[in-house]
Amino acid sequence: MADHLTLTTPGSSAMSTVTMYRTEFLTFSSNGLRPRQNFRRISLSPTLKIYCKSIGNVKEEELSLQLQTKTSIRQVEDSRPSNLRFDRLQPSDLELNQHKRLEFGKFVAREALLDEEFWTAAWLRAESHWEHRRGERYVDSFKRKFAEQEFNAIKSRYRSQHGQSNTCVVAVRKEESNVKRTVLKSVVGTLDFSIRHLLHGESFPGEREKHHFCSINRKHLNKYVYVSNLCVAKSARRQGIASNMLYFVIETARSSGVENVYVHVHRNNRPALELYENFGFEMVEMASSHLVEQDMYLLCLKT
Repeated sequence: MADHLTLTTPGSSAMSTVTMYRTEFLTFSSNGLRPRQNFRRISLSPTLKIYCKSIGNVKEEELSLQLQTKTSIRQVEDSRPSNLRFDRLQPSDLELNQHKRLEFGKFVAREALLDEEFWTAAWLRAESHWEHRRGERYVDSFKRKFAEQEFNAIKSRYRSQHGQSNTCVVAVRKEESNVKRTVLKSVVGTLDFSIRHLLHGESFPGEREKHHFCSINRKHLNKYVYVSNLCVAKSARRQGIASNMLYFVIETARSSGVENVYVHVHRNNRPALELYENFGFEMVEMASSHLVEQDMYLLCLKT
């Protein structure tokens, strides 16, 4: 959009026309759990053009000064795929046709398959992460940003294996006759697990000192399962969801021939420590000195 300004110098027949170009502002809207962010790219390229004309002289001089500024405000694209449907109904068991699943009470633990399930899992993790900081300013914005980043991380882990097998597990409500639920209302718990290999010289994940002194046969790398991001919707807790998702992972490890399952737990997270201890997880003493600064424990279960 352009504004024109004509300047005349007193006592002179010279006339200058200044053309200034201005840009429009972007707008956005946001709405609760379903963050909708529609941004338009700002192209910040202010242009100043000055035309000088003299009546007594046919010569026309143009002084053009254009300040080309690379876009400093990058276009904020919606991190969720455009085909996400938040009114999508939870597929039936027949539609999913999954063989690896664990039914317990009113719920089922299985691998997440739909993008809507990945997004809901990411949102549950955001809720859990910010659960005790609800009084902070902009907490809803932080949660939305956290969920978007986690959603992208889940998708990225599925795309790039790097010698690992990554799985996002969700706990969903069982099908009920004459009851239709959206994916958002069906997913009540989630965790990630991956099948990895110990690095050369490691006796547990994250060990560093032995790398230069010990090595193991590349053909016999030790595999292990690593569990992370376990959380349950606040409204669905105390119903065995976390323990059954964890049991699902342990059984998957056993059926895959993996002997060790590892998990990091914060030292002050008593409920989580009790959950893992009830399954037989034990603290890896050798790893304790490595995790003092992080206030974490490394726990291991022999399957």
